[in-house]
Amino acid sequence: MKEFFVKLSHDKVGIMGFTGIFLVVIIGLFSPWIAPYSPEKMFTSHVMEGPSSQFLFGTDEFGRDILSRIILGTQVSLKVGLISVGIGASMGLLFGLISGYFQGKVDSIIMRVMDVLFAFPDILLALAIVAVLGPSLSNTMIAIGIVFTPVFTRTVRAAVISVKESEYITSAVAIGVSPVKIIMKHITPNILAPFIVQISLALSGAILTEAALSFLGLGIQPPHPSWGGMLDASRTYMEFAPWTILFPAAAIVFTIFCFNLFGDSLRDILDPKMRKS
Repeated sequence: MKEFFVKLSHDKVGIMGFTGIFLVVIIGLFSPWIAPYSPEKMFTSHVMEGPSSQFLFGTDEFGRDILSRIILGTQVSLKVGLISVGIGASMGLLFGLISGYFQGKVDSIIMRVMDVLFAFPDILLALAIVAVLGPSLSNTMIAIGIVFTPVFTRTVRAAVISVKESEYITSAVAIGVSPVKIIMKHITPNILAPFIVQISLALSGAILTEAALSFLGLGIQPPHPSWGGMLDASRTYMEFAPWTILFPAAAIVFTIFCFNLFGDSLRDILDPKMRKS
């Protein structure tokens, strides 16, 4: 960890990404106290009002403060991103370890299932799952988790196959160490680098997918604030009230940009093949 933070401190891009993520997390954690107003409070005398000293980001068609809704939407986006990626990473780690270590028929079955899931674009697969389960916060997280499972499975499987050929694994097998102990004690700790990098990159994709589902009406349901839902609601008014769509879009772009910057830096730091000279 000390070596990791030393290298990160010398990576300006990584520091930028980490700082942005830290800011977003702080806003999400303390959103109920940071937001100047309740996200559902309607100021009927300030409907569709532009940015001002009272409403820094303006108000929407119901007179609700856009800044407050973006701040509360940060909490929702982070929650969906973390839980959905947690679901996909857990399933992908399990399937990848089993597939990469045992191979054979087990590997063929697991990877063919993953190939079927990979055949669908992420957003279409998420739409199909949510359409079957029904639009809700929990179903959105489950759908996004399933969408990201194949990516984690392939990442873990490739790393396991590479580590499996190492001499210390061959020696452990030769002396009769059980497969479970080999996987847990010898393989898993040595595949965490690409796995962690994939998690950081998947978080941005999960947040974007949630925003897309909410934009299409199948994600977070009103009146709960959601960045994608705010974009959907503001489509009708964006020509004469551009602030209603500009600020939610900027929040999405900023968050995804920070996660991608940090993910790229993690890859450079943790992957020996990608380290900068």
